Amino acid sequence: MATEPRLTLITRQGCHLCDDARVALDRVAAVTGDRWTELDVADDIELEREYGDRLPVVLLDGKEHGYWRVEEERLLRDLTTPLL
Repeated sequence: MATEPRLTLITRQGCHLCDDARVALDRVAAVTGDRWTELDVADDIELEREYGDRLPVVLLDGKEHGYWRVEEERLLRDLTTPLL
């Protein structure tokens, strides 16, 4: 049974920081084996209202983990730390 990806990247078309974040998430996924998914704010007005001025945004387990830049070391640590 497939599980939902723990990581979500919220982006916008033409965003150069979003391009960098995709590469960073691919590096993280290569280490952890975690999958990630991407949502474009153009497809969801609520996402645009919430995150539109600080893209890209990384969500971990549905909660905001960071924005503008992916903190890879922190994300790796948080992905491998058991949930309490």
